[in-house]
Amino acid sequence: MRQLSEADQDVIRLAQDPQFPRFLEQITATGGCAHPIHLSGSTTTRDTATGEVLHHYDTRTEPGERLPVRCRNRRATVCAPCSRLHAGDTFHLVRTGLVGGKNIPTQVRERPRLFVTLTAPSFGPVHRTTTDGERCRPRRNAGPCEHERPVSCGAVHDLAEAVVGQPLCPGCYDYPAHVLWHAHAGQLWDRFTRATRRALATAVGLAQTHFRDHARLSFAKVAEYQKRAAVHVHAVIRLDGPDGPHTPPPAWATPELLTSAVRTAARLVLVRSPYSPAVGELELRWGTQLDTRPLRAFGDTEGLADDAVAAYVAKYVTKGASDTAAGTDYRLLTWDDIDTAAVSPHIRTLMRTCWRLGGLPEYEHLRLRAWAHTLGYRGHILTKSRLYSTSYTALRAQRAEHQHSTATGAPDGPGVATDSQWRYVGSGHTPGAALIAAGIANDLALSRDLAREWARSSREATQ
Repeated sequence: MRQLSEADQDVIRLAQDPQFPRFLEQITATGGCAHPIHLSGSTTTRDTATGEVLHHYDTRTEPGERLPVRCRNRRATVCAPCSRLHAGDTFHLVRTGLVGGKNIPTQVRERPRLFVTLTAPSFGPVHRTTTDGERCRPRRNAGPCEHERPVSCGAVHDLAEAVVGQPLCPGCYDYPAHVLWHAHAGQLWDRFTRATRRALATAVGLAQTHFRDHARLSFAKVAEYQKRAAVHVHAVIRLDGPDGPHTPPPAWATPELLTSAVRTAARLVLVRSPYSPAVGELELRWGTQLDTRPLRAFGDTEGLADDAVAAYVAKYVTKGASDTAAGTDYRLLTWDDIDTAAVSPHIRTLMRTCWRLGGLPEYEHLRLRAWAHTLGYRGHILTKSRLYSTSYTALRAQRAEHQHSTATGAPDGPGVATDSQWRYVGSGHTPGAALIAAGIANDLALSRDLAREWARSSREATQ
């Protein structure tokens, strides 16, 4: 007779518990979260006029005397259910800034809007994918480099090949420049937005200090790691009136003028790294590859679709390091952690470069060792200007308020006051609970896919 595993034994133990139905309700409420946070406490809702207790909830009646809540990790490799929720929030955050809603007027659809891609410069030739059967880097009569490695590659690479993104010669690749460019990418973006405003002001004859009296630049941007492990930036850029989305832009504000200003700014922006005897002073710029595409206005047929852009951004922010060339999903605490990381030799060298440069006093403020797991890049995956749209905080607060009233049955609205006392008591699942949560998460995902397919079929049938 086969001996049951620890997980199977734990599933049987949970199923025999009298509170098992409630346990399933809890796991379902978290969407099958892979690493829930467990809380203990109570909440009491009273009528503010009479002091009468309208509702009382206490975890002492729950399984294990605790309540699980979502971990809210954005990475699909860590928690797929929570990353899906984060992707939904991101979709609405980006889409709201494109089509309106959630206190953003629908008139933003008619504003000048661009989808811009800014890339990193070249730090050395790498193997690349090609189309139409082109070879990677064909160079006739090219001898080896100073490290006796070939400077050409006549192969045709597929995107899935491990060699794609790897340097032709690691010795010739400028790893310090790559790391320092990442460390200053935030400054490059800040100077890019300021330079765009200056270019717009100059183009229409305004004093640069008076630009905000006439127009405002709003944006949402996402950072993406290319196969060569260098960040490039996708950004939605919108031009509003001086008070943001609630005021129309001036008559001179057009997509063509905004495109010209963006291209001028990307070409002129420059950040100098701190001088180091080991590296020198580097001039850090955006790469020469720049893509600017207008977004489709309401009723128009030209340009990218709003929903397509929002969906693209939402899909990317949930990717973990294993899905990209972004290093690791966890911080590296020692040099030995770099040696044991499951990454390519190229990324490992970038991590080691972060660690070495991070030990130099002139780069101490860049905290390169703390950000070695992201190859020196210190920015958030997604950021936005204040007036672009709603915020993650607002979206999550609305959902939490709805879930609280649904889960506990507590009344909400004017005339009531809620007193809550909560404390952290643990996290994660037992082996059996992890199996059950994974099954619930898969069932919910399948239900969503079936509902999406049914809705698409219904739309096609009515067309």
